[in-house]
Amino acid sequence: MTAPSDRILPGVALMLGFCLFAPLIDVSSKLATQTVPVGQVTLARFIVQAVLMLPVLLMLGQGLRMTRRAFRLTVWRALASIAATFTFVWAVSHMPIADALAIAFVEPFILLIFGKLMFNDEVGPRRIAASGVGFIGALMVIQPSFATFGWVALLPVATAFAFAAYMLITREASRHMTPEAMQVHTAWVAAAICLPLVALAEGSGIATLDPVMPQGMAWLWLLGVGVAATVSHMFMTYALKLAPSATLAPLHYLEIVSAATLAYLVFGDFPNAWTWTGIAVIVASGLYIIHRERVTAAQARQARRAAGSVAG
Repeated sequence: MTAPSDRILPGVALMLGFCLFAPLIDVSSKLATQTVPVGQVTLARFIVQAVLMLPVLLMLGQGLRMTRRAFRLTVWRALASIAATFTFVWAVSHMPIADALAIAFVEPFILLIFGKLMFNDEVGPRRIAASGVGFIGALMVIQPSFATFGWVALLPVATAFAFAAYMLITREASRHMTPEAMQVHTAWVAAAICLPLVALAEGSGIATLDPVMPQGMAWLWLLGVGVAATVSHMFMTYALKLAPSATLAPLHYLEIVSAATLAYLVFGDFPNAWTWTGIAVIVASGLYIIHRERVTAAQARQARRAAGSVAG
């Protein structure tokens, strides 16, 4: 059963909102890391998210209680979110946002393989081949970036693995918590994990962790990271409530375009021809996988209807 058009269109609008807001996380992070360590930016993201989402959760009449199963999943989800945030913020502190984001967009391919290995999802040879092509596209972006920035160019790959794990955990956690509760609990658990790590790093001289007192505009950039993360992820959450993921997934790639535009306007960074070629390969591969997902889903629906007709 498909969603009615009066629900799909708002869902599409919210997904477009996500694609516009999500790059603000990266821009704010890059501005913040000019004077604030990566670990502190990561911590700020989760503190702001928890403060913003807690009143929303309470206004919706949802309590703060969790089952043990939900709490365990929340801890793992928080760890995956910390890893994804930390590695990507670290990456954009050294390299252009669009390049880092393009590399991180191998996440759908990793998610496809993880789904097959962990949940025995049906994955045909065409989608596996498309995943391989997508990784080649990522290598086309990584190679010149690696030559310029060194091993830092591999950080978005770590982001992709961490975010794939985050999505898989979310898939299970959604059975035990509402989206709003997941946002709140993941944020405060992640903050509770990050805070002692940052505190213990004080005076250590570790560039990515040793905290400093933010000055001037740095406070605004830290706030911006948390606000943009909260707003964009709630856009995506509610978009998925209104429209099928198969309809929304292709729109996600617009994030690369909006990220490249913002990065150019703020930092003067613009991907070169080789990077755009790699981005095109990644996007084409991802869109093909989405197409195959739709074909497979349609075939499964037809098989169920046929089976129902025979049974009747």
